[in-house]
Amino acid sequence: MNDRPDDLRPILRIDFPPEDRLGRGKIMLLEHIRKTGSISAAGRAMDMSYRRAWLLVDALNRMFKEPSVESQRGGKQGGGAALTPFGETLICRYREMEAKARAAIADDLAWLEAARDSEQTPISDRLPPT
Repeated sequence: MNDRPDDLRPILRIDFPPEDRLGRGKIMLLEHIRKTGSISAAGRAMDMSYRRAWLLVDALNRMFKEPSVESQRGGKQGGGAALTPFGETLICRYREMEAKARAAIADDLAWLEAARDSEQTPISDRLPPT
């Protein structure tokens, strides 16, 4: 992704009725698990508890016919986690969907960007002191 921090960008979230969701948070968690080989390290990288990370992985594993993450029991180096081939494909397909969505509404994003007040004071600067 070539987005600068101040670029407008759509956020893709897919709702699986009745209550499951797939969005950038779960995909980022999978990417961190791929990088770290650990659910707890992936959670720490995203500033979330191990429990929260584990619950998100469990939700992902229940959403589909195949699991996205496999846990590995301890041993000399302790346990860990790895993405399954399905988990790898899920990341790729989600990132492709994001790119397609961006491309499909590129003209609208350009229009919004042109209409945006780039001199606007950030909301954090407008909040009253606590």
